[in-house]
Amino acid sequence: MSSERIILGIDPGTTIMGYGVIKVVGKAPEMITMGVIHLNKLANHPLKLKRIFERTLSLIDEYCPDEMALEAPFYGKNVQSMLKLGRAQGVAMAAGLYRDIPTTEYAPRKIKQSITGNGTASKQQVAAMLKSVLGIEIPKLLDATDGLAAALCHSYQGGIGVEGKKYSGWDSFLKDNPNRKG
Repeated sequence: MSSERIILGIDPGTTIMGYGVIKVVGKAPEMITMGVIHLNKLANHPLKLKRIFERTLSLIDEYCPDEMALEAPFYGKNVQSMLKLGRAQGVAMAAGLYRDIPTTEYAPRKIKQSITGNGTASKQQVAAMLKSVLGIEIPKLLDATDGLAAALCHSYQGGIGVEGKKYSGWDSFLKDNPNRKG
């Protein structure tokens, strides 16, 4: 593993998708960028998925990350919302795999635990810790800090998701998910 690496973190969503890019030199993280992608004005879910795929590819092409970390959908009561979030995460993951970026997913609790020491921390607590660690300004929309938190969590894990699953490309993904071939 090289001593410098770029990590793209993504907080998938169907209304707003958050992202953050960090550079880690040795063990010292530094924010490159963070932001959100607004999806609420798109007419339907397939168009939102298309936009997520395209924007994730453009982030990869612009920042050339060595690795990508995604926040996994949390378990909720609304099955339709879970399906939509799962699709959003899958499309972002597909974009990373399409560009051969090793991709790891982390449970929301794991990310919060990694950043704040508390797996039930609020978005505001995560943002405050990121401000302290990275010296960032807290943005209006905390989806951006959620994406940044996924990237920082990944760096803290040494690039290996303890609770996450790491794929180096389509072949390794399909090997672990043989039912996805057809």
